[in-house]
Amino acid sequence: MPRSLSPQTISLVKATVPALEAHGLTITRRMYERMFQNEAIRDLFNQSHHGETGSQPKALAVAVLAYARNIDNLGVLTAAVERIAQKHVGLNILAEHYPFVAEALLGAIQDVLGEAATPEILAAWGEAYWFLADLLIGRETQIYEEHARAPGGWKGWRDFTVQAKTQDSEIITSFILVPADGGAVLRHRPGQYLTFWLEIPGRPPLKRNYSISSAPGDTHYRITVKREPMGVASNWLHDAVQPGARLKVAAPAGEFFLPGRPERPVVLLSGGVGQTPLMSMLREVAAMPSSAPVQFVHGTLSGETHALGAEARALAAAAAGRIAVTTFYECPRPEDRPGRDYDQAGRITLDWLRTQTPVGEAEYYLCGPREFLHAFAGGLVTLGVPAARIHYEFFGPADELLAA
Repeated sequence: MPRSLSPQTISLVKATVPALEAHGLTITRRMYERMFQNEAIRDLFNQSHHGETGSQPKALAVAVLAYARNIDNLGVLTAAVERIAQKHVGLNILAEHYPFVAEALLGAIQDVLGEAATPEILAAWGEAYWFLADLLIGRETQIYEEHARAPGGWKGWRDFTVQAKTQDSEIITSFILVPADGGAVLRHRPGQYLTFWLEIPGRPPLKRNYSISSAPGDTHYRITVKREPMGVASNWLHDAVQPGARLKVAAPAGEFFLPGRPERPVVLLSGGVGQTPLMSMLREVAAMPSSAPVQFVHGTLSGETHALGAEARALAAAAAGRIAVTTFYECPRPEDRPGRDYDQAGRITLDWLRTQTPVGEAEYYLCGPREFLHAFAGGLVTLGVPAARIHYEFFGPADELLAA
């Protein structure tokens, strides 16, 4: 791996920033078109972020542009590199897959930019790509080895059996998964996710990530899945997968997690099914004999969509005042009872967070739809919460380079 990029490469890559601003999305779309001509490579990726939503080419275009703009200051991309490496490990992307991406990316740049993609420009982007690729391969190799060495750990795909299935709301169902080989499982970090290789009849293999909603343990995982109206995978899980079914699962991954025993007050803030990784965090702190105070703040439409509410309240009741749960229903139904099913009507607001949570002290963990995170991740900063104390995860492709 090169110790650093050459000055010429840095200069040439930065010179392509205007072209990327104008044509970045066209380049990334073309890159995926070229890459997915190889079915083996296509099947490595989560196609819901490509054909079904088209969101990943947009995210990749943003990330490639960020890489070019920061090519002389790559330290600002450290967190993004870790996020990418974690996703690649979940998808079981290996070193031998990187040349396919390089060929597709450089070919797409040449296809779209034409004569402007001079041999010097292509050589510079080739060097820049492999510099980043080598960083990722090194980190991913380390994570794979950590997983393989850990008690209950594994590398690659492992068969799990659905031990139980529970409908938690009209649109959310939980699945308890145990290893088909009868062995132990790797203790996940609360907030991490599992990646699934789903073999749905009549379709190519699908890859999906689902957050773990159970506390870290040695025997099983629980995932809690929302039925998406157009979601092939979520509808199949809800309708077709029953106890006894087998699913292929990769080891837990993700850089969004609660790190050990909290030293500051913690606010777990979620919207919709975004509560699932935060429920894992809540169960973890509830099991601690003592910890800093925790507020679990959740917003959903109504009791029809509210999952795991009784579980959260039971954890709070058993925690001797260390945990407080506040639930917001945007549109309560007549049968939804305040004080029993929910605590506040309407949506969570920044003003409520300002007055009801310790903004000067707390660590905030957020998960929910993109618009939810845009509102609160930025909004908390305006309230005076340092960005370093705001941690978030969202469902869908991140704005990052080489993410599936």
